[in-house]
Amino acid sequence: MKKAMCAVLCLTMIFALLPACAEAGTTEIVFWHSMTEEAKTLLESFVEDYNKGEGAQKGIKVTAVFQGSYADSVTKMNSILSSGQTGELPDVMQLDATGKASYLQADAAWTVDDMVLEYPDTDVSAMLPAAMMNWNLAGTQLGLPFATSTTVTYYNKTALGGLPLDTLADIAALKGKVSETTADGAAVTIYAAVPNTPTLANWLGQLGSDVVTRRNGSEGMADALACIDNGALVRFLTEWKALYASGALLNASADREAFAAGRLLVMTNSSSSVAAIQALVGDRFELGVCAYPRVHAQASAGATVSGSCLVMFDQGEARRAAARDFVLYLTSAEVQTAFAMGTGYVPSNALAARSEAWQAFVAREPLYAVALEQILATPDTMRSVTVGPSADFYYAIMNDISDMLVNDQSPEETAEIMEEDLGGLLWQYVRANP
Repeated sequence: MKKAMCAVLCLTMIFALLPACAEAGTTEIVFWHSMTEEAKTLLESFVEDYNKGEGAQKGIKVTAVFQGSYADSVTKMNSILSSGQTGELPDVMQLDATGKASYLQADAAWTVDDMVLEYPDTDVSAMLPAAMMNWNLAGTQLGLPFATSTTVTYYNKTALGGLPLDTLADIAALKGKVSETTADGAAVTIYAAVPNTPTLANWLGQLGSDVVTRRNGSEGMADALACIDNGALVRFLTEWKALYASGALLNASADREAFAAGRLLVMTNSSSSVAAIQALVGDRFELGVCAYPRVHAQASAGATVSGSCLVMFDQGEARRAAARDFVLYLTSAEVQTAFAMGTGYVPSNALAARSEAWQAFVAREPLYAVALEQILATPDTMRSVTVGPSADFYYAIMNDISDMLVNDQSPEETAEIMEEDLGGLLWQYVRANP
């Protein structure tokens, strides 16, 4: 490292003497990201380190631009693609699942497959297979996994002690076994959740079923539900309604503040939130993290991979080469180790997960090890959902399942309604996008 810094200092002195030459020899690229809190601070530090180190040595400068939420970023990308002004696109973009289909169809996309074709010496074999597969759509490797996560269970270990949280029935059984009020008299909720697209993919995946056709849209455009004829949706809804009937489930999205205050005992949330939730909880109680709950005792364990990847756009040969170098830097073992230790994201690079630094870290902080263990234990058949009408599909799932609980509908009736509502959204999208 000292030798590298000396080299950078020498280059800096030379560039100071020849400013015109230095400017002419620098390839500048733009990086759009959507990181916040600890993750944003870390990511910006990685960009700064790259610009001062490897980037400076190779004549590359990266400008990082925060584009708001993933949805905001994808909306801006789609707007630019629609206008044909592809020169306004970044060289590298942090993309979540909602932008997969749009990116694949973009003429300006420079996929990982394109990168490997142009640079055959590119080695991406160290990436976690499950994480890589999450960013493969219709046989095309769109990008490289960067901020990899899964959904895990956070719980108040002080209040629950050693009570099991393996299945939905275990959560239901907590009713009557834990205090119904906090020390200051506030009402306690055991579990709060409303199923949505990613969580439904988890629970149906545990039952050996996809949510929609074409392997949850990973192998082509999904046009119908895949969980009706095999009975998986009804089986899940039956367990979910029983959990609600037990009194242990609040039909509402989980509130982190309520959890940190001890008013909510169990919360399923992204593994990327470990650091943030630790900070919120502080020393109020002992925080526990365990695997995502199974639908029932016969279901397989696990939850789908989620998070975001790094995709690239074609802005000319020099900028393509620079984008490739920067992406390989962000997905390197060293950077992935530091990013995972500072956030709760899973190291996307298997070499990072095997590094001494990571092993020493999880020995001290075992809560951070749960997500990676879960991903490695999750069956390869479980895939996240990719559908065209992603936002409408997401909220339709929430509304239809909420209606089942509020209106006391049967699981069978609810499955029929969901087939009509969700299937209708898919069919409309397919017709509009032949």
